[in-house]
Amino acid sequence: MYTDKMRMAFHSIVPPKNFSINIFDNDHFLTIKLDERSFVNMTHDQKLEAVKYISMVKKALEMEGAIVLVTREPLK
Repeated sequence: MYTDKMRMAFHSIVPPKNFSINIFDNDHFLTIKLDERSFVNMTHDQKLEAVKYISMVKKALEMEGAIVLVTREPLK
């Protein structure tokens, strides 16, 4: 499901500093998994930038035909 066009769309978006996500191919849909640890340590403005980034990535992948699920692991 994760095509070259989706990969190029994802990599064309610059992530906020010290923030990362992972994309998993689940055959019929893609999962964007957030790194919760990096998100927790951000300031309010950095969190807004991270959410904007996630939204842009999700939209870019959907524009290329993907069904996208956004998730995170809870902190322990």
